[in-house]
Amino acid sequence: MSLESRRAFLEKVASMVFAGMVLGGQEVRAEKVELPPRPPDGPLFPDLTYEDVLVRMQKDLERALKKGTTPKWVMVIDTRKCVGCHACTIACAVENKLPPGVVYRPVVEEQVGEYPHVTWRFLPRPCMQCDKPPCVPVCPVGATWKREDGIVEIDYDACIGCRYCLVACPYQARTFDFGENWTDGTPGEGRMPYEELPTFEWGEVHFRKEGVVPQSPVGNARKCSFCLHRIEKGLLPQCVTTCIGRATFFGDASDPESLVSQLIHQPNVMRLKEELGTEPRVYYLV
Repeated sequence: MSLESRRAFLEKVASMVFAGMVLGGQEVRAEKVELPPRPPDGPLFPDLTYEDVLVRMQKDLERALKKGTTPKWVMVIDTRKCVGCHACTIACAVENKLPPGVVYRPVVEEQVGEYPHVTWRFLPRPCMQCDKPPCVPVCPVGATWKREDGIVEIDYDACIGCRYCLVACPYQARTFDFGENWTDGTPGEGRMPYEELPTFEWGEVHFRKEGVVPQSPVGNARKCSFCLHRIEKGLLPQCVTTCIGRATFFGDASDPESLVSQLIHQPNVMRLKEELGTEPRVYYLV
């Protein structure tokens, strides 16, 4: 098509469009539309508020400590949110000043799928705080027992280090303190100051310093306590506050308004080795 033919075609189309905009010899004009006033600056949905789960759990904890009856502590771990960062493992070791070989909250890693569709699955494993703990009846000196609030406690001063409870636990949640230190075999003389700091497990002060008798928890069975020393001071367990993915929840299961009470009744909840009848107080969302 030549330039003149193209120009004639466009002029014809333009005239047809203009004719369509005229009705009864009058040009159609668009009416002015009044727009609604601009809303004031602020949230798009002012009625919707967001509260971090840590804030809610802190409120649940404070309410549980003030209600006058014994709470029933439980922990819920959302495996869909766990990224396997091991921050909870490190935070637990720092909070409880754990020596080499003593781990309260390992994160079990599992590779699932087949190449090339392979991924990782992570499972944090604290003490299950079982309602029917197999570790309790095997202790020959009664150094471990089930508390009314649901936590299985160990008396370091009574423990004789027989390690029967380590064998009885089906979750491998107990470890033994052989008295090792992080600076053993390293250049220098003596321990580092941080290795001689006291621990506050079970609400008591324990020293691992040489010359202090008893040297508990050296020579004792040790395990996760849900950070009982923090709970009694109105603080959440260290692993809960450190989780970067907000995958760990803690609270009073006997409080119907608590977050954990709602989570443990979800259809996608499960507990480890329920067939053993141990009734663990750690729940997993899958």
